[in-house]
Amino acid sequence: MKNISERIIVPLDVASLSEAIELVKKIPEVTFWKVGLQLFISAGGEILTFLKEQEKRIFLDLKLHDIPNTISKAIISASSYEVDFLTIHATAGRDALKAAAEVVASLPKSPRLLAVTLLTSLNSRDLAFDLKIPLELSEYVLQMALLAKESGLDGVISSPWELEELGRVCGSDFLLVSPGIRPSWASSGDQKRVMTPAQAFSAGADYLVIGRPITAASNPPEAWAKICAELVEV
Repeated sequence: MKNISERIIVPLDVASLSEAIELVKKIPEVTFWKVGLQLFISAGGEILTFLKEQEKRIFLDLKLHDIPNTISKAIISASSYEVDFLTIHATAGRDALKAAAEVVASLPKSPRLLAVTLLTSLNSRDLAFDLKIPLELSEYVLQMALLAKESGLDGVISSPWELEELGRVCGSDFLLVSPGIRPSWASSGDQKRVMTPAQAFSAGADYLVIGRPITAASNPPEAWAKICAELVEV
């Protein structure tokens, strides 16, 4: 696969700006980093500024979930950092998704807007018994993805298990970004719907989010290189 490493996003799931900078410098080959709630609350825009200075791509994974006006203003604020991807929960509703898509379209340097369909820590039982949603998990994810597409978003975050169906229904121009990726030699942790990197790309993922198998490894650069080497052979 050509430029396969550019399609792997590594989360900066650390507690402080100094830890994040250390990790980025430790694996300079990584070009695309994800900044989530923990780090953003701790470091704010400083980490985004640092990543841009290092000429890295940024996935700002804040999973926005609020009323349309608040979400629109948050997107405008995020765009000032020139982030590449930004997430919003599909369950924010059609009005919020449309408002988000409209504001993104009006910005000179806009992020690709991705909807979160269902957190990969949730499974079918959670959906039925805890959330009281009377749909099969795959059908629910598909409905959330279609809502996002109809509302003008660029793509979705989805577990690898739903990739093939989403690709068929939503089309090749709809981005599919998949967390819940675990190499065969790594623990699945609290992720319940996982695949290996090669399996996920084969299923249709455009980008993969691979965290703990790399960042929690005893030797992160070695783990990164191992994953990239395995994918070259796919």
